[in-house]
Amino acid sequence: MTVKQLTIPELVSGCVELGVPGVGLWREPVRSHGIRATAGLVRDAGLSVTTLCRGGFLTAIEPAERARALDDNRAAVDEAAALGTDTLVLVSGGLPAGSKDLRGARERVADALAELGPYAAGCGVRLAVEPLHPMYAADRCVVSTLAQALDLVERFPADQVGVTVDTYHVWWDDTAPAQIARAGASGRIHGFQLADWTTPLPEGVLHGRGQIGDGSVDMREWWGYVEAAGYAGPVEVELFNDVLWGRDGREVLAETVARFVTHTG
Repeated sequence: MTVKQLTIPELVSGCVELGVPGVGLWREPVRSHGIRATAGLVRDAGLSVTTLCRGGFLTAIEPAERARALDDNRAAVDEAAALGTDTLVLVSGGLPAGSKDLRGARERVADALAELGPYAAGCGVRLAVEPLHPMYAADRCVVSTLAQALDLVERFPADQVGVTVDTYHVWWDDTAPAQIARAGASGRIHGFQLADWTTPLPEGVLHGRGQIGDGSVDMREWWGYVEAAGYAGPVEVELFNDVLWGRDGREVLAETVARFVTHTG
């Protein structure tokens, strides 16, 4: 998503040229290129698929809508397995229209995880619940903190359901370091993503993730927390940014690699 202006073949070749060993993929461009074609292209290039984004949006109340969401998440699990990744990132979903019941929405997420976790495990895929910044709680993600995410996922086996730690969403939370340690102690850190916090946020706020080094987040500090918690898996950079998307994608990819090295090495 950081360089969504690139096609899947361009992304793969750019990663190979820059020595990036793996890539986190999103379902929409993968489907456009073809799941089998993408899997073969990545595999033949010697890359790994670190995660697939995204499943989730599990807060619906109406039964038919809820059934459609569960079916879509099973399809996402199948796609992750076909791509050779063991991790599907989940964004919980926001409040249903007309509802103000955050606790009820979170419980519906837990109910869905109870169904989806065993299905994913049978496909060799883990579910990684990603808490998003509270500004997204109403429309996108009722799970806003790592503590809330862990309270949900700890009801299920760690090899089925864990969390994704994203610096953009947790950097402001002074309880997050302790929650990262909590997640690590039970083997529940299934993904780690980097993005910086820059202001002012754009209208709509969704595309406000800053390039590494441009904002307020100390990447080394947060990497240190995750590393101390025992996480040794892939580290992704995930940026939604209209300015970056308007530039040459290969240039942005090279810049992102350079910023990663500078601010985490």
